[in-house]
Amino acid sequence: MTLITPTDFTEITQLIVAARQRALQTVNTALIDLYWQVGQIISRKIEQAEWGDGVVTQLAEHIAKTQPGLRGFTRPNLFRMRQFYEAYRDDEKVSPLVRQLPWTHNLIILSQGKRPEEREFYLRQAIREQWSKRELERQFKGALFERTVLHPVKVSPPVRQTHPDALNVFKDSYLVEFLDLPQGHAEADLHQGLLHRLKDFLIELGRDFCFVGSQYPLQVGGRDFALDLLFFHRGLNCLVAIELKVGRFEPEYLGKLDFYLEALDRDVKKPHEHPAIGVLLCASKDDEVVEYALSRSLSPALIAEYQTQLPAKALLQAKLHEFYLQNAQADGPDETDGGHA
Repeated sequence: MTLITPTDFTEITQLIVAARQRALQTVNTALIDLYWQVGQIISRKIEQAEWGDGVVTQLAEHIAKTQPGLRGFTRPNLFRMRQFYEAYRDDEKVSPLVRQLPWTHNLIILSQGKRPEEREFYLRQAIREQWSKRELERQFKGALFERTVLHPVKVSPPVRQTHPDALNVFKDSYLVEFLDLPQGHAEADLHQGLLHRLKDFLIELGRDFCFVGSQYPLQVGGRDFALDLLFFHRGLNCLVAIELKVGRFEPEYLGKLDFYLEALDRDVKKPHEHPAIGVLLCASKDDEVVEYALSRSLSPALIAEYQTQLPAKALLQAKLHEFYLQNAQADGPDETDGGHA
């Protein structure tokens, strides 16, 4: 008689889980469609002066009376449905995205996103990373959109050649405020903190990162070396080496990282995997020094910084406003070409 183990049931349990996920997604899509249609009707009635704001109050009372126990159709929520519809009705790229997220996620993005491009950014990120409500709010507090626009990730030329999708995977800075690191912390404090809060760090890195090891051993020429952190990225199909530095980035750090990447590619990488990518995670960096250091690097590497506190979002928003203003002026009419009469 064949011995049956739990692994024999894996195929069926996976089918059940997948079916439940599809069912939940179908319910969510139907709910978002309902809110969209209700918002559309309210918007049309008000725009055509058929209804005033007071009628929405009557509608909420009517629904409460005729549909006892039905939640989500209060006066404030009905106006949110109207706002939801009006925010996305003219954007064919975005309107399909909202149906892939729960209503609570949509409300967070709708209320905290100030620009259409910011809302689209968070919609796409939340879908790709499958953020929880808490993580989505954290990313807003951390000004991820402002940081991404103002400080795009800086990579060496080989990254663009061998891993073009990496520009959408890595960040210029990573928030590790959850570590509660003191000022003047040592590299060991940072290292141990990241291991202790590995789940949070993986969320900050991105959904497709998988942890491989800490102080990962590499042996070259009879000598032993240890790489701080080693991950694997499923989407890029490559190992990702992370070296930690608690000070400012210095160009000589790249030499050691190049050495580790060569060792990984020769001795650790599997035949079907792409070349490894290296990340120097430093406490601070000078962008011009980084650009010079990376411009002739022959290894797929990038320099990023870690931030132990949430950034000053108001300051970043002001800088972003200035950034958009400068771009708008640059794209405006040329004054020397008849811009003024």
